[in-house]
Amino acid sequence: MERTVPSTGNEEIELYQRTYYSLLRTTDEVQIRSLVESHTRMQSALHRKAGEPQVDVDALVYASLRLPSCIPQVRLVVMSPAEEALRAGGCPDVARWQLVTAAGRRRRMRFDGQETLAAYVASRSDIDDLIPILTAYQIEWNKIHLRLQHAPVVQELAACVEEGEQLEGETREKVRQELGFSETDLARVEAVWGERFVPTLLAMARREKRFAVRLLAGSYVDYRRAIRDWWEHIAESIPTTLTGRPVYFVSSNPHSLVNLLVGCALRLEEKLVRFVEDEGGGGLRAEYQAILQEKVPSSWENFMYYVFKKYARTPSGQVAARTCREEMRTCGIWHVESLHSLDVAAQVIELCGLRPEWIDPRVRVEGLELLRDSDALILNIDYPLGLAAYRILTQVTTGVGALRGVYVLGKAATLNGRVGDVLMPRVVHDEHSRNTYLFHNAFSAAAVRPYLVYGTVLDNQKAITVRGTFLQNRQYMDVFYREGFTDIEMEAGPYLAAVYEAIRPKRYPVNEIVDLHAAPFDLGFIHYASDTPFTRGKTLAQQLSYFGMDATYAGSIAILRRILEQEVAAVRARAAKRVG
Repeated sequence: MERTVPSTGNEEIELYQRTYYSLLRTTDEVQIRSLVESHTRMQSALHRKAGEPQVDVDALVYASLRLPSCIPQVRLVVMSPAEEALRAGGCPDVARWQLVTAAGRRRRMRFDGQETLAAYVASRSDIDDLIPILTAYQIEWNKIHLRLQHAPVVQELAACVEEGEQLEGETREKVRQELGFSETDLARVEAVWGERFVPTLLAMARREKRFAVRLLAGSYVDYRRAIRDWWEHIAESIPTTLTGRPVYFVSSNPHSLVNLLVGCALRLEEKLVRFVEDEGGGGLRAEYQAILQEKVPSSWENFMYYVFKKYARTPSGQVAARTCREEMRTCGIWHVESLHSLDVAAQVIELCGLRPEWIDPRVRVEGLELLRDSDALILNIDYPLGLAAYRILTQVTTGVGALRGVYVLGKAATLNGRVGDVLMPRVVHDEHSRNTYLFHNAFSAAAVRPYLVYGTVLDNQKAITVRGTFLQNRQYMDVFYREGFTDIEMEAGPYLAAVYEAIRPKRYPVNEIVDLHAAPFDLGFIHYASDTPFTRGKTLAQQLSYFGMDATYAGSIAILRRILEQEVAAVRARAAKRVG
């Protein structure tokens, strides 16, 4: 069938991808500088000033948040889906390297303490994510190097590093002027780099950044093996079986569903309020007072969940957190951290073990007591990146019994809304397969609106699944926006490809219109807007630190209510059949 969207005509994005994939076939190191020209020509919406001498602070901040704090020391980045390939490829003791993390991207990484970073990749999407991030970071590093290398203020930076001092006063102003930053931009970079701010500036002044990358393994079989190991670890880590059980699959996050189902924070309300009033609640006292005085709209339950997260980091809070984990297990909830290359945690929730009186009042539906006769599970995973979603859901569908629903809650960029809005697509165009998927979304605005304090709910949307956050530009977005596509994200298309294979006797097609309205189980997609690419620089950071939780919890409530209503109805139907 004919496509529903035209070709973007953007050859530069595809040229960039072909360039780095062809280079990565070599067994030698690939120099990132060989990608700078094609990266710049792409004119990425996230890196519009790539080819200009002015430092692109937005791109620098974005890349820095998605790389570990050791990145100023790194020269070589080795990518692989398997630890065995890393050991065979020149990193024999990689298992003993330091585990490092990035604030803005979940990816398992290890640093050797000198110059090599090992990054575990679960699919091509990780490569499409990591290569542009490294390239953008190097471009902006070298712009700063050109501005600072001969500047007299470098001596003052060196003195600050030697004395362990922060950047203040005249020295700070000199650095700002040399970089051509506004005070706001300098403060943004300082906040992202934290205690590494001055040492990183000094490193940038003293040397160019010359990243190199290597891809070890990375075949289709390697990716399948990584997903298989992830699944086997989950199955081995829980005291119940997944085989043959009906499952509601949820891709969301590791906190909101269990908070809503167990309600630990709500039962600790008095302690949490005292924590805020007496100890400041980790900086939440002002927000608490604003809520009490009704100066800001809020959800008290969401605020309690956020306070509990802060409280759990204190000595007394750690005891409460352990108690909460024990209560989770008594409710039939098991949390499984990933141990292998795929950094995706999972939770297995037995519906028969839930205690209705503990469930968040917003989630309670009629007939919860009937769940004691349910044999169904919720499998909730921390949402993966891009094509890993396809591999995960394909593995899940082969490892469980009946699939009763697939529900996805994740971030997206919006072309017609604002940060904090909730988007619900019923059409998804997937740039990986070039397929356009049509389906019935189990959720409408009415399912989320009662639980959303901020933002607007936009249902009946059209989404596009992109190959990477950097792999889009203004021309690319304009083409799809003119065709009514307003929701830009990275996982819906791969998930729907796996759904196709779960209900059809063949692999998903390519470049077709795919109608999934006849799917025998629920399909529900809820995206919350974390970025507005047409108004660059806007993110979920607002005046309230828990603002981003609003859409997350509204979506999580809608998903849980849908699952619980479906399962209560299923239990009733089975009971009626037995009586009949």
